[in-house]
Amino acid sequence: MKISTRGRYALRLMLDLALADQDQYVTIKNIAERQEISVKYMEQIITTLNRAGFVKSIRGPQGGYKLARPPEEYTVGMILRSIEGSLVPVACMEDEPNECPRRDSCATLELWKRLYEAISSVIDNVTLADLVEWQRARL
Repeated sequence: MKISTRGRYALRLMLDLALADQDQYVTIKNIAERQEISVKYMEQIITTLNRAGFVKSIRGPQGGYKLARPPEEYTVGMILRSIEGSLVPVACMEDEPNECPRRDSCATLELWKRLYEAISSVIDNVTLADLVEWQRARL
């Protein structure tokens, strides 16, 4: 599994918002400058995050974006799945229940299940608040 640029940038965008004063809205331009990512690309990503209900927006001179909920309520898995979709490592695991005609005789399916469980156990247990803490420890 490989996380796309969009997924990585979405995490950086959400982390940037989590590091900001939660009472203030932050402009995409400011986030893009801090993250060294184009404004256009950030706008595409924030639109998806806004549709997912992860951020609030306000228009106008004092406008911008802020987190819709406290950082503790977002997991890395939630954010990545909102951008990437399913994070299963192989296509035959997309359906639930598994519809693969080889599911009963395929030994590698067990490997893919374990890999997905391992990945999920990390990304679903690390919150945006954890990332904030890790980021502040690096400053």
